[in-house]
Amino acid sequence: MFTKPQLLQLPKIVDPRGNLSFFESPRQLPFEIARTYWIYDVPGGEIRGSHAFKEQQEFIVALSGSFDVVLHDGNEEIKFSLNRSYYGVFIPKMYWRRMENFSTNALALIVSDKHFDEQDYIRDFEEFKLLKNG
Repeated sequence: MFTKPQLLQLPKIVDPRGNLSFFESPRQLPFEIARTYWIYDVPGGEIRGSHAFKEQQEFIVALSGSFDVVLHDGNEEIKFSLNRSYYGVFIPKMYWRRMENFSTNALALIVSDKHFDEQDYIRDFEEFKLLKNG
């Protein structure tokens, strides 16, 4: 089980007709998928996310275009730039996340290990830091 964010390389099957990549759980992902959603048509300069989850884990892939995933553990920040569809970022629970710097026509695919539950969200950064750091 992963306890820290990680950039994961996905399988890439090269074919002159077009390449193919995929992920399966538990082979490439450290959790069973319960929910899948995607973010698209993000206007220039907009930020998505800006929250943490108490229990939910996620895996984010840039299927098209590019964007940055910025994570905070309560003490320091780390940024992952996603611009290849065969790389994705695993995000464990209790990491503040935001997505920014979306290119034109960027498509973010997110899979998580939990169904939607508003009670799992932490939407205030100061509250997140208190919960994370005690």
